[in-house]
Amino acid sequence: MVVLFKILQVIVALSLLIIVHEFGHFLFAKLFHIRVEKFYLFFDVGGKALLRFKVGETEFGIGWLPFGGYCKIAGMVDESMDLEGLKEEPKPWEFRSHNAWQRLCVMAGGVLFNFIFAIFAYSLISGIWGSAYISNSDTEIYPNELAREMGFRPGDRILSLDDYQPQDFSMLQADLARRNVHCVRILRGDDTVRLYMDQSKIGQLLSSPMMFDIALPFVIDTVSFEANAGKLRKGDRVCAINGQKVEFLQDAAPLLRANASSEISADVLRDSALVSVNLQVDSLGRIGVALCPPVVKRQSYNFLESIPQGFKRTGEAISSYWDDLRLVAKPSTGAYKSVGSFISIGQIFPDKWDWYQFLSIIALLSIMLGVMNLLPIPGLDGGHIIITLYELITGRKASTKFLVIAQSIGMILLLMLMFLAFGNDISRLLH
Repeated sequence: MVVLFKILQVIVALSLLIIVHEFGHFLFAKLFHIRVEKFYLFFDVGGKALLRFKVGETEFGIGWLPFGGYCKIAGMVDESMDLEGLKEEPKPWEFRSHNAWQRLCVMAGGVLFNFIFAIFAYSLISGIWGSAYISNSDTEIYPNELAREMGFRPGDRILSLDDYQPQDFSMLQADLARRNVHCVRILRGDDTVRLYMDQSKIGQLLSSPMMFDIALPFVIDTVSFEANAGKLRKGDRVCAINGQKVEFLQDAAPLLRANASSEISADVLRDSALVSVNLQVDSLGRIGVALCPPVVKRQSYNFLESIPQGFKRTGEAISSYWDDLRLVAKPSTGAYKSVGSFISIGQIFPDKWDWYQFLSIIALLSIMLGVMNLLPIPGLDGGHIIITLYELITGRKASTKFLVIAQSIGMILLLMLMFLAFGNDISRLLH
């Protein structure tokens, strides 16, 4: 049931973003009186569609093949590769009959609307929920196995990545990869330590989940398990379980699971004094306590403040995604192994409906769709934009033959990228 719910969320999110993207093309085409023959969500391969209707000269519909969508503009070489109409003399309402800057606007319209949608979504998020993040300056890390291989230790506090001082704890792993960091300065106890990064591990870093968890000190906030209610107090810090040293919750978890449904002896630091208490562990390996939460910095925004915040978050997300693509383009980093398809997208959606998470995810996906379409690959908007810019600069228009060849090459490259994405996802599922 959870899988079906995630699939439904993916379909709804991507359908919405495809419509937004194609509407950008549609709107600019209509603005310049260019005829739009079809506007489809999904592809109507073989002329078959689940739904179709006509408004004016445009046929709207939903195709049967759920891979993207398209806006078929008269007189344009596109993914449909319908070249019959191009053999005739150009008509005034066709794409090819308009000047270069108008065609440039039509091609950039999809990307522009993806970015506008992201700004709207982030503004909405900022206005309703504000912003919240765990401050890196107040938080210690609990590294996974890869991070330990790179030299990080539980309780380290990351001070800087080269010259950059990270603020958001949740972005540490992404920052480490995107910024091509060579030296990490950390606070370990009372000492400042420098770790020099092995650049060959960047690919592993991108595919390693939870490289930096929050090192949660085992400090008691509340006790909910009646069997332990009189034995623990607010502010107690568990230091050892059955004689084994415990500094953080992550150290205690395997010990508690190993003693499920049993009684344990715990050394507790209380008001500068060490006391020993016997605690009952339930069948799930828990002692029924809540710990003191990490420091979360929050900021709320009114309506007027939320709009510039939406622009800011969109700009940051675009910059970050460009950095991700830069890493993917370098085979030496192995980052291409992290490229995913619809399967990876589905995994980031929550198990239950959550408006905050849904809006956050589709805002990011909208930016990803926009940035991907800006890549200078024939077949994508970026390829068409580059060709049109060349025409604007040189005054020479590309021939139909060149556009057809470029479109064919672009489609092959996109199919290769699709196979890479699906192959990566299938490999991750198998392993």
